[in-house]
Amino acid sequence: MNSTSVLQASKFTPAGKQEVHDVLTNEAPLQIHVNGEPFSVTMRTPGFEKELVRGILHSENVFTRKELELRTQTMTIDDEGNVTTVNAVIPEDQFDFGFESSRSLTSVSSCGICGKEDLSSIELCGLPLTDNSEFTLRDVNNMFDEMARYQEAFIASGGCHASAAFDQDGELLVLREDIGRHNAVDKVIGHLIDTGKVNRAKILLVSGRVSYEIVSKAYYAGIPVLAAISAPSTLAVNIAEQFGVSLLGFCRKDKLTAFSHAQRIR
Repeated sequence: MNSTSVLQASKFTPAGKQEVHDVLTNEAPLQIHVNGEPFSVTMRTPGFEKELVRGILHSENVFTRKELELRTQTMTIDDEGNVTTVNAVIPEDQFDFGFESSRSLTSVSSCGICGKEDLSSIELCGLPLTDNSEFTLRDVNNMFDEMARYQEAFIASGGCHASAAFDQDGELLVLREDIGRHNAVDKVIGHLIDTGKVNRAKILLVSGRVSYEIVSKAYYAGIPVLAAISAPSTLAVNIAEQFGVSLLGFCRKDKLTAFSHAQRIR
């Protein structure tokens, strides 16, 4: 499982042309089947496929039974040993309503919502989160510092997003990297569910910006605080406010901006 590869390129500077070898983040398609039928194709960085599929199916409200194991069968592996197709086996009586709105198009690594069939597929449902967890500015800064230390693919390539989940005491529960922000989040959520730690997760960190879909993933996982290095979208803020998620943006050294439910920041 390699998240990066070395490629040859030509570098141009005022001093002239130089042949170089650069480390780049791997991107490859993953075909997801459910009970043998095509469900979705997502572009992602190879690795942690079972966690990714579990996170996607949970976030899409296809299989949300956290207490049950999701059976997966690897269907295809390419010549480099990367998984290209995963089949999730779900009994029909365990399907949730999201299976009715499976993605009909490819979900690209930069935008996980691409491929939705209609607007009703992006509406959230449920009660607002009422978790009383609290964090200080220093807590959030320390978590981002810790996440940065373990972003091995980003350190090597500069082209990889990360997501990490922490508990109330600031303990790192899991960190995952991927070329797509939403994929990194799905891998984190999938790991939390599979390891029985999802109820311990109180804050979810993401690199880059925050879109509607990242908020929806945090909400459906029951994580009350979502923190990002960059800006949220207006829809992300509106949804976070409506569904009880504390949305923090511009989380950089010694500052952050709380766009919703600021009561969780002391």
